[in-house]
Amino acid sequence: MPYSEDTIKKMLPKIYLRKCVAHEINVALTYFRNLVPVMDKYVYNDGTTKNLMSLTGTIPATINNITYNIPICLWIEETYPQTAPICYIRPTQQMMILSGKYISSNGEVMLPYLREWKNGECDLMSLVQVMVAVFGEFPPVCMKPSAEPEQASCK
Repeated sequence: MPYSEDTIKKMLPKIYLRKCVAHEINVALTYFRNLVPVMDKYVYNDGTTKNLMSLTGTIPATINNITYNIPICLWIEETYPQTAPICYIRPTQQMMILSGKYISSNGEVMLPYLREWKNGECDLMSLVQVMVAVFGEFPPVCMKPSAEPEQASCK
C-alpha cells in the first residue's frame, strides 16, 4: 500500500515535527518500496517503553554481485531530526546476525553516519543509502546453517 505524505503525517503524534518527518519518510519510501511506516512500541535498554514511528522492511544490498533483501527497522524518536534514528537489523528465523564493525550482537546498527548525525545535513534517505552501501561490503546477516539430516546407521 503506497503511503502519501498526508497519511504518514496523520500517523505521527503531535509531539513529532510532523511535516518534516512525514516528508522524509515519504521520500525514503519512494526509493525503498519494501519499507513501511509503523507506529509501534519501542523498548529502551532500561526497560522503559515509548510509542515511536518506525520504518520497517527490507533494503537491497548487493553482495558478490547478488542482491539480498536485508531486514531492518529504523526507530524515529520524537526528537528527530535533531537526533539520529535508532537502527536495528531484524533477522528472520532463518537468518543470524553477523556482529562486527557496524553491527552489535543484538543487531543494533552502529554506523559513523549515525554517530556523527547532524540536523540539516543528515536525513532518512541518505541513512538508508549508506546502509545499502555498507551492508554490501559488510553483510549484517547470513542464513543459519541447516541441520545435518540424520544418517541411517549401517548395522
